[in-house]
Amino acid sequence: MKRSIAIALGLLLTSCATHQSPTGRNQMLLFSGSDMAKMGDQSFEQMKQQQPISEDKTTNQYVQCVADGIITALGQQPSDWEVVVFDSEQVNAFALPGNNIGVYTGLLNVAQNQDQLAAVMGHEVAHVLANHSNERVSRSQLSNAGLELASVLLSGNANAGLYQQAAGAFIQYGVLMPYGRIQESEADVVGADLMARAGFDPNQAVALWYNMAEASGGSAPPELLSTHPSHSTRISDLKNLQPKVQPLYKQAVQQGKRRSCKQPS
Repeated sequence: MKRSIAIALGLLLTSCATHQSPTGRNQMLLFSGSDMAKMGDQSFEQMKQQQPISEDKTTNQYVQCVADGIITALGQQPSDWEVVVFDSEQVNAFALPGNNIGVYTGLLNVAQNQDQLAAVMGHEVAHVLANHSNERVSRSQLSNAGLELASVLLSGNANAGLYQQAAGAFIQYGVLMPYGRIQESEADVVGADLMARAGFDPNQAVALWYNMAEASGGSAPPELLSTHPSHSTRISDLKNLQPKVQPLYKQAVQQGKRRSCKQPS
């Protein structure tokens, strides 16, 4: 039995494609880019059907203007991406495989200028560039398969339930959550680089997270049990990035890439 389980795990692992993230980190990806794009498109369509979409012209033009800068910095055409502003108090934004960007109007109360909004968009697009969605889904599939195989191994053991709970806790806190923090930090690095190349001031990413910390009122969970770095860690890391990304920003400004996106009143 154990030998058959080992063979099954081996087959599962060899089916994974090994890639490197933009920062050189090894990734295990189970799904193709086209598969992820289809899943991203489907999810985006569902969200558009389930959540109210802002019809405010000025707000949509402002968000689209910032998005166009980020997309152009990718070397892509803005027309190849769909950008939707959701009418919600959520302080959030996201990007999905398939070239989809969603921004909640609540974010505009915290991201106080175009550079801060670009910091969020750059971060979210960086998740897509770094295949983080693929990585997350792939790791979920692998962990689920591991638990199912562990269940077979432990059947007949009086403490099987206890061991399975322990295995689940390890996967949740020892594998998935720390890896989530790495992904978030990686997206900060790639996002800061991207916004700088787009002509948005990356120093405003630091200001944004001061705003985020103030808006959260200290309600964020402890970093150990969070998939996101703490506000203080994030701010410190972004400050340390400035010597690298500020020259890129200044070069972009000299090349005339800086935009003037009109904020909604």
